[in-house]
Amino acid sequence: MSGILNSSIGRKFAMALSALFLMVFLLQHFAINILSVFSAELFNEASHFMGTFWAVQFVLQPILIGGVIFHFVMGFILELRNNRARQKSYVKNNGAANSSWMSRNMIWTGLAILAFMVLHFYDFWAPEINIKYFKGDTSGLMDPNDVDSGFRYYEELTHKFVDIWRVALYCIAFAFLSLHLLHGFSSAFQSVGANNKYTKGLKGFAKIYAIGLPIGFIFIALFHHFNH
Repeated sequence: MSGILNSSIGRKFAMALSALFLMVFLLQHFAINILSVFSAELFNEASHFMGTFWAVQFVLQPILIGGVIFHFVMGFILELRNNRARQKSYVKNNGAANSSWMSRNMIWTGLAILAFMVLHFYDFWAPEINIKYFKGDTSGLMDPNDVDSGFRYYEELTHKFVDIWRVALYCIAFAFLSLHLLHGFSSAFQSVGANNKYTKGLKGFAKIYAIGLPIGFIFIALFHHFNH
């Protein structure tokens, strides 16, 4: 693994794989969250399953956290190396002519997403870990002493979107996510060698994903804010 990461092509390939993995996770995350718009019961059931199933908690969750850390660290490393390469080059780079705004600002959109993830972890992941592993309550109930109190997941989600400032931050973060994905999605496929007769189709799908998924998350936040 270290040998692969020592080469520029290897680092880009590894970065692309981590990006594709995180894109799959985003789609799965959206699929569960959009349930909250249609049915509180379905959302509660899905959230409880994901929050208590051992394979999700002790296999997939650590892999996901590792993937997030790896993606951001590798992104910073690639950005630093690219900056050094540009400084050594004798050929003036006309960035506006040779590359898109999204590709030149991946590090900044990535930092904005990282800041959002800190807020998101603070809002949802940290309290969940505290309840399950420090307080020892894995029931998922609003009142663990009352089996008829119902699951707490929907109430916790909707409560977070009462404050307009938090909703605004979420919307801004997903706008940055869209900008990041507009370049990152197609770049990831290119890095793993998907340059063939399907390239045009992949680019079309990438745009739909990069724009549609963040809009979907924004819709969820706005829906719960205006219907709380």
